[in-house]
Amino acid sequence: MNTDDVLGVFRDAGALLEGHFILSSGLRSSVFLQKAFIFKNPVHTETLCKALADKVKAKLDSDVDIIVAPAMGGIIPGYETARHMAVESLFVERENGEFTLRRGFTLEPGQKVLMVEDIVTTGLSSRECIAAINATGAVVVGGACIFDRSGGEADIGVPLISLASRKFPAFAADDLPDELKAIPAIKPGSRGLK
Repeated sequence: MNTDDVLGVFRDAGALLEGHFILSSGLRSSVFLQKAFIFKNPVHTETLCKALADKVKAKLDSDVDIIVAPAMGGIIPGYETARHMAVESLFVERENGEFTLRRGFTLEPGQKVLMVEDIVTTGLSSRECIAAINATGAVVVGGACIFDRSGGEADIGVPLISLASRKFPAFAADDLPDELKAIPAIKPGSRGLK
């Protein structure tokens, strides 16, 4: 699959939105990828995550023992990608504002981990997830995501394999173009929800 194929799946699912959006990073954009509309559909989810698993297997120069994903958005693609790679999938959750393994999940020192994310914009959630993994002594051999909104610019500290990549314009709230200033902003993502 290429980026246009992935965007086609998002369009088919009604998950490619246009307007004025507040991203999880706090940046503003005229494009929002509503991945929840993808992950509610098992066929779309399997299509994208199988393609991601195939790409990881072709590009990653390491075996993978286990996948770890950041909650909330990474749980479903992490699990489904793990299914196609025949490995287990865990997730980290925020506790006191920081990602940590909970629910009895553990990683072993030296265990080879692939961090799987849904969408990368700035890479912040990925870097925080990787830091939590590193704290266990496990080794992060790479990262993977369904969509890289940074067009390859986000640095997560390890190689990032993305199924699709395109740089969508994103702006600081105090530096909006006139066309976004004219539209009320909405925040369809999950970060910061109570």
